[in-house]
Amino acid sequence: MSSAGEGLSRPLPEQVRLHVVDLAAQVLGSMPQSAIPAPLRGIAKFDPRKRAKLGGTPIAAQLENDKKFREMVAETLAAGWPELVESLAEGNVPPAAEPVMVAAAAYLTRPPGWPEMVEAARADLERSAAAAQGSAHEQAVVRLREQLAAQKTAAKEEADRLREQLKAARAENADLRRKLHDARERVKTAEAAAAAMTVAAEEARAALASAGSAAETELRRTKERLADVERQLEAARRAAREGRSVEDARVRVLLDALQDAAAGLRRELALPSTISRPADSVTAVSPDRPGVRAVPARALADDDPALLDQLIALPQVHLIVDGYNVTKTGYGTLTLADQRNRLMTGLAGLVAQTRIEVTCVFDGAELNGPVQVAAPRGVRVMFSAPGQIADDLIRQLVRAEPAGRAIAVVSSDREVAESVRRMGARPVPSALLLRRLGRA
Repeated sequence: MSSAGEGLSRPLPEQVRLHVVDLAAQVLGSMPQSAIPAPLRGIAKFDPRKRAKLGGTPIAAQLENDKKFREMVAETLAAGWPELVESLAEGNVPPAAEPVMVAAAAYLTRPPGWPEMVEAARADLERSAAAAQGSAHEQAVVRLREQLAAQKTAAKEEADRLREQLKAARAENADLRRKLHDARERVKTAEAAAAAMTVAAEEARAALASAGSAAETELRRTKERLADVERQLEAARRAAREGRSVEDARVRVLLDALQDAAAGLRRELALPSTISRPADSVTAVSPDRPGVRAVPARALADDDPALLDQLIALPQVHLIVDGYNVTKTGYGTLTLADQRNRLMTGLAGLVAQTRIEVTCVFDGAELNGPVQVAAPRGVRVMFSAPGQIADDLIRQLVRAEPAGRAIAVVSSDREVAESVRRMGARPVPSALLLRRLGRA
């Protein structure tokens, strides 16, 4: 023991201390985790054969300072040596008992007069040692050896404990190094991916800028060519208007002659009274098959009431109607079927009054099932094909007509109006057709 026990003037003899520590180490291995004193919990995890050897000093100190732990070890001793413990409790030391066992039992159980029992055992041990050595000098040597052995044991125990701690620290350090390496690898991978994404983004920006510049350049060239064509057309029309007054008489004579010749030729060749129109060659979807969905037209207002009447009065005029643009402008609260029927009724009356050619175009994308449309006599009904909107079909119809024929396109869609105007047709707002149908 490193210090004297309560009531002891000197430390326990080394043999007694070793015996007590060994017994406490055995008890420590059988105790529940919650009952083990905090300073000894790490030692309790050691191998049973190394527990007393490596943790001797902490165990001895805990026995000296922790009464509860000492009593638990004493209970184990009492269970193994009941006669010895009972005799000591009564103040009797069995003559045949070993001094080491007597001193250990007295130290742990603490019966009345236990310090004297320990000292008596010490005296017995010293006498035995003196008898064995034969001289006081040899006894001193023995005591020095015992002290040296105790110090060596304590030093070895401390060294073993430090080795265990060093081993655990090295294992933890290796684990941290491995985690650090993995983290660095992940960072490198993420940095490489980020760099690749940055390069790709820069390339995409450069490509987009190049494409945008090329598109702007092409658009500017197209606009310039279109402006040149419009200027040339306007110049040609102005020149034609200026020369018309001189040639009116000749043209009228020639026109009458051509009409008479054409009528005679028609009678001579027995040509049919009705002929195929250019609009009949334009491909469209039959109204009894569904189409695809598209973007609805945008309605715009116009208040010129005389425009449509002047166009209808032109000879051989072809009136192309953007169906849903007209119906949604005039009666958009009705169902699509009712909108179509109401427009067909109005166009039938207009054809009966004027005898003009009328083509009504509906957006096939609005169809979600077979549609039955009763086209009135004289009104051509067409639906745009899948993947095509009504605006494109209207432009196709205008493009199919011969140059110089009068064409009126009824639509309030600004894009449709501007495109057909450039193609030579005259756009008419939907409101004017609705007003004309209302008068009828």
